[in-house]
Amino acid sequence: MTEPNGLLAAGLELNPELILDAYRKGIFPWFNPGETVLWWSPDPRMVLYPSAFRMSRSLRQKIKRGGYEIRVDSDFGQVIAACAAPRPSQHGTWIGPAIRQSYSALHDMGYAHSIETWIDGELAGGLYGLAIGRMFFGESMFARRTDASKLALAHLCQQLEKWNFGLIDCQMETAHLASMGARPIRRTDFIQEVARLVKLQPVPTPWLFDPIHASD
Repeated sequence: MTEPNGLLAAGLELNPELILDAYRKGIFPWFNPGETVLWWSPDPRMVLYPSAFRMSRSLRQKIKRGGYEIRVDSDFGQVIAACAAPRPSQHGTWIGPAIRQSYSALHDMGYAHSIETWIDGELAGGLYGLAIGRMFFGESMFARRTDASKLALAHLCQQLEKWNFGLIDCQMETAHLASMGARPIRRTDFIQEVARLVKLQPVPTPWLFDPIHASD
């Protein structure tokens, strides 16, 4: 459908295998808890090329100062719970029990990953998403400290570029994502790229990140 943009189907039981099959075709689930599962493939599609991540001057300075730790998959449950928590600008959350259960199972299967920023021994922000082949599908991010989620994304982009990941799927277009270098592309181009990238050899787990270079 063009209105709402990208609505493709309703129904089907949410489970890890179906989610993986959908992502390989450029489709993702997005629905409110307690409602019918809705499946989407919007046109255009918001994407971020790892090499195109736009690092602000203030973020670059934070990286150089340090004082934080990036961990990968150390507490996926806490990350998805934080992403699901209510936010001042939103009413409710789309990350309900069915989503949390399915993506936690995908994490156990080695597909879903959490990139975490820890400060003073506490989880300060981060994001989670799915990696299939050399394609990363971003799902949600959160921050309890200023720029904590951006720090996680900066490290993720640098590492994905080193690993030859072609795209980060950002799903819907927002000004916040655009400010960090994401841009919309045609759905046909997106689906073509996804079909190619998901067939490539995946990075072995557990994921290990290299130190970031703020001057890059």
